[in-house]
Amino acid sequence: MHVFRQQARQPPVTVYDRKTGDMFDEPILGDHLLRLTCRNYLGALPRLALFRSHCISRVLGWYADSRWSRHAVNSAIRQLHIDVSEFAQPVEQYRTFNEFFTRCLRKGTRPYNPAPNEFCAPADSRVLVFPSVDALSCFPVKGVRFNISRLLKGADNETTDIHGGSVAVFRLSPADCHRFYYPASGRVLTERQIPGGLAPVNIMALRRRADVYTSNTRYVSMVEFDGFGRAAFVEVGAFAVGRIVHTHNDRTFTKMDEKGYFEFGGSTIVVVLRPGCIEFDADLAQNTLNGYETRILAGQRVGCLFAPDRA
Repeated sequence: MHVFRQQARQPPVTVYDRKTGDMFDEPILGDHLLRLTCRNYLGALPRLALFRSHCISRVLGWYADSRWSRHAVNSAIRQLHIDVSEFAQPVEQYRTFNEFFTRCLRKGTRPYNPAPNEFCAPADSRVLVFPSVDALSCFPVKGVRFNISRLLKGADNETTDIHGGSVAVFRLSPADCHRFYYPASGRVLTERQIPGGLAPVNIMALRRRADVYTSNTRYVSMVEFDGFGRAAFVEVGAFAVGRIVHTHNDRTFTKMDEKGYFEFGGSTIVVVLRPGCIEFDADLAQNTLNGYETRILAGQRVGCLFAPDRA
């Protein structure tokens, strides 16, 4: 029995905070339920019910939009250690949990460098960066692997020039502001939605399933970033995400224009860039090699346009 419990135990999710320079164990909303579904024993049936059907996520989304969910706001703020001083409006004005979850932040709380040679984080998130990835093979993300071609399913004719390129994975936790932005100026080429499941994207779930990013519902935008060239901007839905809402309707965009937001649930953004166009910041690259995500804020620099004379 002791061995059985040892196998079921999940190690904590340890993240490096770029702002403070500290390592911390990430609190997970709904921790007990997700631990149950991510274990080997008794987990298969809950996973089938929760993640392969959208019904439970729709019910949770309905609840998050209802006035009865208002009481969960303050407990989430406490459990997830969220800084309310950044909110654009007082906590008391959020009528539902989803209004709190999709909150806007005060102007100026996410500064960024408008220089066209710098690539910004598109959201508050935990980031992993990979300088070079073969589009036809898998690569590791915290001990699991996923396939870029499957991620961009059906877009092979649009992605030839980004095969073997650089990839940045931005995982949003429930503690993060779920508004997301364009990391550089440019224009939208094509957009399409790929249907799929709604499995969790927290690290406990990823340790058990290697195909979360390529099997979940996702939205793929092929874009042309100024200086960085053609890229794929992929928004991946996850457990309890009611909708991915787009707020920017123009084909052209400027750096840090809001692109949209995720409703209640954890989510991920994957950006695939063409080969040799970006030099990721050394701290992000080193943390990824060490197996740690880095907590980053929207607008912070992820990398810069690759300059051969610096190679």
